[in-house]
Amino acid sequence: MSTESPQIRLANEIAAQFHHRPPDEAAAAIAAHIRQFWDPRMRADLEHQLATAPGAFDPLALAAARLLTAASNSAS
Repeated sequence: MSTESPQIRLANEIAAQFHHRPPDEAAAAIAAHIRQFWDPRMRADLEHQLATAPGAFDPLALAAARLLTAASNSAS
């Protein structure tokens, strides 16, 4: 049984679909997908997981989560 956050698991699954693209482009596309389709509570949990368990993220999912966090911090 995995103790991984559902949001990390989902972000990593999305990232797996973008490994054929250049990393910066992939991270931006993953972030856009999350921004468009995820509930704000899911995005907030992803941001929390980024702060507490960054090693659980696929590198592309990690880059996307950092883009989302940077965007939400600059919007505040």
